[in-house]
Amino acid sequence: MDLQLKNKLIVITGGANSIGRVTGKALAAEGALVVLVDRDRVRLEETIKGIIKEGGKAVPLIAELTNREDYSSAISQVVERWGRIDGLVNNGEGNDDLGLEKGNPEDFIASLHKNLTHYHMMAHYALPELKKSKGSIVNIGSKVDVTGKGGTSGYAAVNGGRNAITREWAVELLPYGIRVNSVIVADCYTPLYEKRISGFKDPDSKLNQKTGRQPMTATEGIADCVAFLLSPRSGHTTGQLLYVDGGYTQPDRIVIQD
Repeated sequence: MDLQLKNKLIVITGGANSIGRVTGKALAAEGALVVLVDRDRVRLEETIKGIIKEGGKAVPLIAELTNREDYSSAISQVVERWGRIDGLVNNGEGNDDLGLEKGNPEDFIASLHKNLTHYHMMAHYALPELKKSKGSIVNIGSKVDVTGKGGTSGYAAVNGGRNAITREWAVELLPYGIRVNSVIVADCYTPLYEKRISGFKDPDSKLNQKTGRQPMTATEGIADCVAFLLSPRSGHTTGQLLYVDGGYTQPDRIVIQD
């Protein structure tokens, strides 16, 4: 299927690693020009080289998205160079393990800023160009706000916020023809997830326990879903929370085999 993304300019935050990295590759394979935004210069350059080697078009943009000035600067650099933005993928950061009992108010506020604020600000500054292109926004979220996890109230609040602004923006931006959706993931074997698993006494046993009922979500499947949501092929889809989670959030529908 031709997703009609050829020569579309897509900005991806957190583009150097994991979901952002694989999403960049998927979009470039569809002929899009991807601008990968990240603070990790070395990893970002490696990702760009890999995409170009496979025949794709990608450019790096170094930014620290916990710095307020970098929000507008990142978007301004894109507009000054290419004069347009056709899509935005808000992605980045991860579980902070900030619980209610052990956390403190300052850490909670910092978690909201680190994991949620840049979603809003990147969309805010990209909006004038998205109005012109009638582009799309895809927010990457986590199942934590639906299922709970324990010991991560900051990240749960962040993902509840991500889902809320997805539906709010879908309503607000409907008159401009801008579609907004979220892709919600569960356990996904990223470098960050690998680091978390390695912290257990028996990492292999813990991983087998977690994947015994639901398969681990593949980053490629997430990337393909993002590409579809950015595409005109999904032109009647907006305000949706799409769970690419291997059935994690609906375990009653999983058939357990002996």
